[in-house]
Formats: sequence, C-alpha cells, structure tokens
Amino acid sequence: MSGQKIVVRSSYPLRWHWHPCSCKSDSISSYCKVTSRFSHNVITSRAVNRANVSKEAFFDVELPKTAFITNFTMVIDGVTYPGTIKEKEAAQQQYQQAVSRGQTAGLVKASGRKMEKFSVSVNIAAASKVTFELIYEELLKRHFGKYELFLKVNPKQLVNQFEIEANIFEPQGISSLEAEGSFITNDLLPVIHKSFSGKKGHVSFKPTIDQQRSCVDCPTTLLNGDFVITYDVNRESPGDLQIVNGYFVHFFAPKNISHLPKNIVFIIDVSISMSGRKLQQTREALLKILEDIKEDDYLNFVLFGDDVHKWKDTLIKATPENLDEASRYVQQIDIAGWTNLNGGLMAGIEMLNEAHKNRSLPERSASLIIMLTDGRPTKVILSNVRNAIQGKYPLYNLGFGYDLDYGSLEKMAAENNGLARRIYEDSDSALQLQGFYDEVANPLLTEVELKYPENVISDLTQNHFKHYYDGSELVVAGRITDNDLNSITAEVKAHGAEDDLTFTEQSDMEETAKALEEQQHIFGDYMERLWAYLTIQQLLEKRNAAKGEEKANLTAKALEMSLKYKFVTPLTSMIVTKPEDNEDKAALADKPLEGTNPFTTMCSKFSVDGDPHFIIDVPLKEDALCFNINDDPGIVLNLIRDPATGIIVNGQLVGDKQSSNDASPHNTFIGRLGILNTQLNMTLEITPEKITLQIGRKPINFTWFDEVTLRHPNLTLKIIREKSLEISMGDGVKFEVVLHQVWRKHATYGDFLGFYIIDGHKMSEHTHGLLGQFFHPIDFSILEVHPGSDPKKPDATMIVKNNQLTVTRGWQKDYTDDPKHGRNVPCWFIHNNGEGLIDGAHTDYVVSSLL
Repeated sequence: MSGQKIVVRSSYPLRWHWHPCSCKSDSISSYCKVTSRFSHNVITSRAVNRANVSKEAFFDVELPKTAFITNFTMVIDGVTYPGTIKEKEAAQQQYQQAVSRGQTAGLVKASGRKMEKFSVSVNIAAASKVTFELIYEELLKRHFGKYELFLKVNPKQLVNQFEIEANIFEPQGISSLEAEGSFITNDLLPVIHKSFSGKKGHVSFKPTIDQQRSCVDCPTTLLNGDFVITYDVNRESPGDLQIVNGYFVHFFAPKNISHLPKNIVFIIDVSISMSGRKLQQTREALLKILEDIKEDDYLNFVLFGDDVHKWKDTLIKATPENLDEASRYVQQIDIAGWTNLNGGLMAGIEMLNEAHKNRSLPERSASLIIMLTDGRPTKVILSNVRNAIQGKYPLYNLGFGYDLDYGSLEKMAAENNGLARRIYEDSDSALQLQGFYDEVANPLLTEVELKYPENVISDLTQNHFKHYYDGSELVVAGRITDNDLNSITAEVKAHGAEDDLTFTEQSDMEETAKALEEQQHIFGDYMERLWAYLTIQQLLEKRNAAKGEEKANLTAKALEMSLKYKFVTPLTSMIVTKPEDNEDKAALADKPLEGTNPFTTMCSKFSVDGDPHFIIDVPLKEDALCFNINDDPGIVLNLIRDPATGIIVNGQLVGDKQSSNDASPHNTFIGRLGILNTQLNMTLEITPEKITLQIGRKPINFTWFDEVTLRHPNLTLKIIREKSLEISMGDGVKFEVVLHQVWRKHATYGDFLGFYIIDGHKMSEHTHGLLGQFFHPIDFSILEVHPGSDPKKPDATMIVKNNQLTVTRGWQKDYTDDPKHGRNVPCWFIHNNGEGLIDGAHTDYVVSSLL
C-alpha cells in the first residue's frame, strides 16, 4: 500500500464526513456516556474500499470547543495505529522533521462558532477496510436551566449502519430529557427514542438507509444538521456533593431565590469599523434587551468613537419613562470616527464607581459592565481597566467579528471576573447579543463562596464567584487527602436580594460510593478526570491573565496535568504515526485557541487582476485556485484587513466603455486602489492616472510618468515608469500594483490596475478580506476529474472548507514579471463569485468607501 498519507486537522459538534467518491462508509456511530455532567464521547466510523484500486478515506468530526480530545486510533486491515499526546513543542518538532523529509501531507486548523474540527484522511488499498475511533471529553455546562449535548451530523452519503446513542446517569435523578434534530422530518420523529427514569436517561437514533434518504429512491442523505440532547436534574436541595475514589465535586444551583436588581453599563463601540450591518444589529439587540430590563434595574450607555458620549451622567432607574427615552437614544446611535477604547471603558467604570461611592444604587444589587467592540485593547488599556475595577464587578467583553484581538478581550475579561464571547458577523448577530444578555439578565446571588474542611481537602478548583445567575450552575471539585474521612460538609455563603444566605451540604462517603457502585456507569475514574478537566481549564484561564514567573508556573502545572490525563489542550498536541514503506509518516492534531486563526508563512502569492480574476497560490498542493467577482461598477471591495498591523487594502470596480443602453453584462476591473496603514498614519490612493500618498496631513502626488523611489520610516514606494508600483511596509509586507494601459481609442476597455501580494509573512493571524483570508492555510481535494463543456478545460469535484463544489481547470494571467503579456497560471476555477471557497458571500466584502 504505497503513497499513503495521513492528514490530521484540528478545527469544528459532531460531523462525520466521507467523500462520496472515496471509500464507502459502512458504519458510523456516536456513543456518549454522561455521568454527573461529565461527558465521555466515542465516535467510530468504518469504511470499506470495494474498488479494485486504492481509494482515499476521510474522517471529519466536529466537536465542542470546550471539549478535550483524549484518544484517536486507526485500524487498517487489523493493524492499530494509535495517537500519542505530547508536549506541543516536542510534537511540533517531530512533525516538522517528518515535513522536512516530505513524509506528511499537511496540517489545517479552523474554528466554527461552538465547534472545532478534527479531520483525517488515509489511502486504503483495494478490498481493504479502515476503522477510525475518536474519543473526547467535556463537562456539560448549565444554561437556561438545561445541560446540552450538542452533536453535528453530516455523513454526506447513505450509511449502512448509522447510530447515535447516549446514556446519562445523574445521582440527583433526571427531571427532564429532550432530543431533537434540525434535520428531523415528521417521518424521522419516531426514530428518536428517549426515556428516563430515576437516575438514568437514554436517547437513541438509528435510521435505516431508506429513512436516511432525502426522498424516495434518492441516493442522497437528509442527515445534515444539529442533533441536540438537553436534560436537567432534580433539585431537592440547593446543591449536590458527590465523592468517588478520593475526589469530590460540588454542584450548586439553588432555586426559589428572589432576583437581585442589576446595575448595568453598556459600553458600545461606534467607531467607523462598526458601520453598516454591525451597528444596525447592535441597535436591534439593544432595543430588544431594553424590553426585558426590569423596573428595579439601573442602566446607562457609554458610546466611544473619536470621543466618548454618555447617555446620562449616572445610572438611572429603568422606569417605563426612562426606558422609552433609552429606546429613542439607541435608535439614534450612529458612527463617530475612530476607536477611543480606553476612554469608553474608563468612563463606564468610573460611572459605576461613583454610583457605588455615592450610594445611589440599591445596596443589595449586582453591578456589571457589558462592552461590545471590534477593537484591540492594548496592554496599557488592560492595566488601566484592572486598576479601575479592582475586582468589584465583572466585565463581559463581546467581540464583534474576526477583525479584533479576541485574546486580549478574553484576557481583560478574565482579569475582571468576567468572560469574553465572540459575536459572529451573520444574519443572527442581534440574536447572539441578546442571547448573551439573557444569560446574565437574572442575577440571584453575589459574592458566592463555597467552603470545605481545610485539613482534609486539597487542589480545590475555583470556589469564589462574583455572581450566580438564574438557570446556571456553579461547580467546584477537589481532592480528599484524609483516607479515613467518613463524610464531608460544604458551606456556601452569599449575598441575596434580602439577606446574606448560608447553605450547607453534607455527603456520606460510604453511601455515595455504594450508590455509584450499583450503576454500570461511564468509566471508573470519571470523578478524577472531571476534577482534572476543570482544573486544567481554570489553569489555562489564569495563565491568559498572568505574566512572568506566575505564568510559567501555571503553564508548567497545566502541561503536567494535560500529559498525565492525556488531554489535547493548547499546551499539547497529538501525533499520529503510521509506518509506511519503511518510513514513518506523521500527522499532528492541535487544540486551536478561540480568537486565533491559523496563519501560514509559506511563500505564497495572491493577486487580483483582469476583470477581476483572483488567483490564490496554494504551495502545499503545488497548485492554485482562482475565481472572479462580478458586481456593478462603483462597488468597493475589501481585499485585505489586518487590525494587528493596521493595514487595509480596498479596491473599487470600474466598468468598460459599453454603452449604458446595452443591457448585456459589462466587464468590470479594479480601477482604484486604497491602501491604509493606521500605525503609520498613511493612506495611498492609486488610479491609472495618478498616485496620491498622504502621511499625516500633507498629500504628495505622483503620476505614472514618474520614476521615483520614496523612502520613509517603515515605508518604501518605488514607481517604475508606466509599469508598476511597489509598496513595502517594514520587513515582511510587500505589495505590487501593475498598471494596464489600453489604447485610448479602444471601443470597449479602459485603463485598470492589478494588485499582487508579494510578501505578507509579517501580516497577523487576524488578517481577512477577499485576499487576506488566504493567508490562513487552506487545503482542498480534487475528485472525479471529467470532461467539461470546453474540451480543453475539464471539470472536477472539489472538497474545500467542508463544501463540495464543481470546479473547472483553466488558467489566469499573472502580470508581475511581464506587465504587457503576462504568463498563464494553471488553476482550478471556482464558479459563482467564489462561493464555497471564500468565507461568506462576496457581498460581505463590500465596504462603503475606498479609504
């Protein structure tokens, strides 16, 4: 079996994805065991190659971002190839050594909203079979009164044996259990079986091949979407204390408690980057939130753009009259220049500080700050916020889109007892904003402290929480150091709406152990693994906010535990090695960090030229992808946007010279380019007639008849007369603009520009745009090459970004070496404005102005 390759990608809940032209998937199963909220998930997929030639089998699984992969194996013709979890640097070295020997096919990581994707492909010999098994674990969190087990299903073909099964064991007893799928039809409803009694719950979904069909006799499957299991437990007491094999977990979620009034400051980014859809959806969400605010709450708005504007000088009570005025204010929110992030935060924090100092807020209430931005907090801003809040109330950061520094927003929130959440730019952005607010809309307790006997407990996870919200749950775990202990008592103290409250929980160790031994549940060391999972998660959160020696110590502890318990975390990677032709081929699985996208530093060239043709070099494949954008003249498209370096490149389309009375489609070209660098305070406008550079306030004008080299700190411009313009920004960013001059009397075409990225290795991982998104690694597979409508241009099926596309082999022109004639670049052409290749639709890249 020669020429085999393994590709492991870590990136999006549960997806099984088998390319239809490769090996036939014989069975796919997901078996989930949940004990005390801790979920142990085993995904197994078996494929058989019934062809007489070797075929490639693909295995894609989407798993929750909060999960840790613990094991992966491949069984090929009875031989097992296991994954090994190592410290990230050591794993990377092993992987890079394999890369340098040409013994691996590559690595891709990507992120979705809730999920990460694990992906493997391997060539299977004729008449052979392969079985994949992936195991991951996670602690289910309680939101809105429910625990959610989220699975994503997408086999992309009919499967002989398809099965989802979940067994749930909860010592408190199960009070409700539901299961539903976004793809479930009325015919499939009876196929979902769910039941619960006492401490046990069971869900199964096993459709036959005929039940999987999208229509009678159709060869395609309707299994494509989300399968969600939700449940809750009985709550006869405020909490539940469980002990197993020297470890304990304490779940605390009291009910029948009066709601606390809340004091909330909304800090809203109204800088120019929030213009258009972002601001519109922010207004929609705020208006909906105002409908849900209670009359005993207090609120205010702080807007920041160039300047900082407060709705009121202090927080005011949410009376009907005040809420009406607030709604009118929100409807009038508009864009106001650049981003004064520090000013907005300081104004909001100071407002809360003054209100508490003046005792103008209810004594028993919960204060919090919610900030919405697409900006980038600096280290100075993080320090200022930390010093201003001083741990008095939580800060929740909502990051809008990808053009921001999510890691810094996350760190800022963690340093101030809050959390960060990404708001994805989509049609439901307003619902995402409102959904987050709903999670914190009903505080029940503040300053919650869970205490345990000091002399018998060690390695305690977080046991102090600023707020407890209705529908959530606080979880604390630890180790018991006294082997002779008969029982353990927990005491919980908190501030309520009317009084300070104390709750007491006691658990007898023998009774607990006996009750659990009676059940054939999950895996024997689940409580220890639950404690380890929670400890590692919290060590990683603390590490994000730490520095120096403290950060080093937290890193060492988290790494030690990740390796001991075999979790793939941001500090570890999993290596899969498969002996092949007397050599080992390696593949790597990482845990991607939220807020980061993988970024390639390989030597790639990306360009847009012609009418307009986009060419994307893919060095990993030694090939190229191309697509056109067809839109109206005058439209401005964002080509590159990198908030870290401050570099933005936009291009405006111009039409040809056809008469406006001609109803046939017109060709369009890049007629104007705008390049901005906010760090250099520089703008550059390029047209076929002139080049205008502005650094600071004074513009400098050039024509294409000039032959000049202009050097400025971190900026070099080189005009080659009537041919091209080279723009270099520091060491690592270089663009080239090619001038296309057409005979003045040409009946159809006018002058236009081509734009090429020559070097971009200093661009950040946050780079996006029609061209910028391809700085991130991209992989694709070509299947079923067959004749197309043009005998010289065959068609094929392409699998890219989990999309199956019909593409055409062709070529486009690269004019960097020969501006007059260009050279042909072979490429796979993606139709329909790059749909399925580019993120979103091409209209998402339309911006309001060139600069």
